[in-house]
Amino acid sequence: MSALNSVTPTRPDPRLGCRLCGLELNSPVVLLSGCVGFGEEYTRIEGFSLDQVGAVFLKGTTLLPRLGNAPHRLWETASGYLNAIGLQNPGVAVVVEEILPRLDFSETRYIANVSGSTLEEYAEVTRRFDDSRIDAIEVNISCPNVREGGVHFGNDPDMSARVVEACRTRTQKPLIVKLSPNQTDIRANARRCIEAGADALAVINTVTGMAIDRKRREPLPSYGQGGLSGPAIKPIALLKVAEVAEVSLPRGIPIIGQGGISSAEDAIDFLLAGASLVGLGTGLFYDPLLPRHVNQGLSAYLNENHLRLAEVTGALSRPIPASRNPNLES
Repeated sequence: MSALNSVTPTRPDPRLGCRLCGLELNSPVVLLSGCVGFGEEYTRIEGFSLDQVGAVFLKGTTLLPRLGNAPHRLWETASGYLNAIGLQNPGVAVVVEEILPRLDFSETRYIANVSGSTLEEYAEVTRRFDDSRIDAIEVNISCPNVREGGVHFGNDPDMSARVVEACRTRTQKPLIVKLSPNQTDIRANARRCIEAGADALAVINTVTGMAIDRKRREPLPSYGQGGLSGPAIKPIALLKVAEVAEVSLPRGIPIIGQGGISSAEDAIDFLLAGASLVGLGTGLFYDPLLPRHVNQGLSAYLNENHLRLAEVTGALSRPIPASRNPNLES
């Protein structure tokens, strides 16, 4: 029996229990959209059970089925992945009518991820999920690998607010907005999304990037650009979480920090920067039992520092400086 198969699943330390927009969670550790499909695939891993995480964010869902982009859609980099999947999914009707009934809602929370090309599509997909068992809804306004919507919505504060407003009118469920790092002022976008009705913010989505196929002299992924995830983007994500925290935490709006988390130490950094929850994505490809390891590390950190989980969020000893453009300084 392999070491992986010999590990027995264990529930997280009860002290890691927390809340997100009124929802009780087993742990501040959540699994990010696009990395675990619709949750069912990940349950096949020996040594893991879904009650080890606070929530599972389901794969991005659109109104109609999408085949996604043509290959190559995934490219490994020195410290992460470029992906340009293109929101491949079976459409909201299949997710609501066939996939959700198969999920065990007694193990963990399930959060839908809504994507679209128009305001009307965002609103309609949100309405369909509102009339389902889903616990909360994440609005993806920041996907960097689709030609319609995606980056355009997420990088324009006015458009971001309009998407959030359209979704807010279609649901009373908790509404989480996923912010893009590929914009000039993430604070301004966060503020507009909160004013438009966001209950929580996910910070950040992937960072736009590309690679090169030197033999064919073509860009990779084949789409021409992709979203970079993994350890390479952690410093960027940490700064964005700290910046958004200045806007959101005084308003009581929690942050789900994400971007390059591959250890308990990474997760602690995000909590200290201002996150209330931490999302695991690319790190799961390297360590399928990462949720368990992060839970254990968080418990050890609380013990060593005589802290409660809530006391860690935003506990930097001094604030970050305001963003400045060094090219404009004298």
